[in-house]
Amino acid sequence: MTFTRLLTNLCSDRLGESRDFYVSLLEFKVNDDSDWYVQLRSPTHPALELGLIARSSELVPPPFQQAPAGLYLTFVVPDVDAVYAKALSLGLSILQEPRNEFYGQRRFLTVDPNGCLIDICSPC
Repeated sequence: MTFTRLLTNLCSDRLGESRDFYVSLLEFKVNDDSDWYVQLRSPTHPALELGLIARSSELVPPPFQQAPAGLYLTFVVPDVDAVYAKALSLGLSILQEPRNEFYGQRRFLTVDPNGCLIDICSPC
């Protein structure tokens, strides 16, 4: 079996705040922006996409209309310290300051407006 696209969608109660979080911190571009769905894409790799869907949308089955748990998104960036400095300037909540991890990456942790854990990292 093959597939032609992989798109991660996060359920959100705060579409506008979530859009602004990813656009401001990671420079995503907005492909589509409606009252129930926002589609973002990487400015350098257009095939890398992130969707934000209203948690209460009829397209989201009721058992899945809950805050994320046991999930986190990792974004590999060229310079984690530069993104960390941007996160600080935006006043984001930092759960872990940048540090070198045993597996060869330097990372910091923050959280998006939906309560999703965000891991920003670069190879050491």
